[in-house]
Amino acid sequence: MSRNEFICDCNIIHQDIVDDTMNKMPDADTFNKLAEFFKIIGDSTRTKILFALDQNEMCVCDIANVLGMSKSSISHQLGTLRRSGIVKCRREGKEVYYMLDDDHIKRVFEVGIEHIEHRK
Repeated sequence: MSRNEFICDCNIIHQDIVDDTMNKMPDADTFNKLAEFFKIIGDSTRTKILFALDQNEMCVCDIANVLGMSKSSISHQLGTLRRSGIVKCRREGKEVYYMLDDDHIKRVFEVGIEHIEHRK
């Protein structure tokens, strides 16, 4: 395949398509927040935590055991995920359990894994 095969060689602007797309374009703040969201979940340790929490609600000790990491490292990453609205927690006595924040996070994560698995 030639590199030039994917270069558009026309000078036609499809104004109806351009207008439709521009009318649907979110504002800059939305794009900034979306980029930040993907940056937060783009860390391999955090994606492992998300995978674990996609399977089960877990405490820091359990996550640390699953990932073979220190509780301190896990707590630090969970703090980042919690402040970003990606995970939430609940207290039960002295224990704090973490879970994915909502179904949107679960779906985004699972669709990402499905996409990667499909491309293997």
